[in-house]
Amino acid sequence: MHLHPEHAERHFTASDSVRDVVIGMSDGLTVPFALAAGISGAIAVSHLVVTAGLAEIAAGSIAMGLGGYLASRSESEHYASERRREEAEIKSVPDIEAREVEQVFEAFGLTAAESGPVVQGLRRRPEAWVEFMMRFELGLEKPDPRRAVISAATIGGSYALGGIVPLAPYMAVSNVHTALLISAVVTAIALTIFGYVKGRFSGAKPMVSAVQTVVIGGIAATAAFLLARAIS
Repeated sequence: MHLHPEHAERHFTASDSVRDVVIGMSDGLTVPFALAAGISGAIAVSHLVVTAGLAEIAAGSIAMGLGGYLASRSESEHYASERRREEAEIKSVPDIEAREVEQVFEAFGLTAAESGPVVQGLRRRPEAWVEFMMRFELGLEKPDPRRAVISAATIGGSYALGGIVPLAPYMAVSNVHTALLISAVVTAIALTIFGYVKGRFSGAKPMVSAVQTVVIGGIAATAAFLLARAIS
């Protein structure tokens, strides 16, 4: 008797939390660095850069967190609204909804005769029918009720954590130009690591993701630095 080992499928599905970390960290590494670099082009006092940077990190974390919270709430409200509509349609126009189920299966190559037993089974189970329509007709999954708060905390916290990286050299070095150089090196390394890890998690090519992340951060910082220098 031959025993067949279990088939383990390895598909990566980026969780909502991973997505939130990516959103918060990518902005946290680039925006405060660009701000610090821009201020460094106008003034030569490290503590002023630190003060402005910390203020930006605080404001940015709150703004990003609130953005994540509102986006998640909007997603939940949209799901609830669509679910109510599907529940009403299943009661008021069941034949039309049954035809829509058949069309879902037709997209996979099944005939009406083949999908008929499933359609009849769903008609006897209204809750399952609604779930089916939400997932396969509308492509909507029920959001976690805690999602909005978790998303806000994850994005805001990731932004703050990323923002401290480019700002730390200004806290340790009094010469603003030396701090800028150290900050650029440290941030470039952090962006490279973050971009590489992001690529691994997202299924993209890690090295390509790393290079793209560094280039975007570098462009933002250079633009801010040159603009501040030109104005001053």
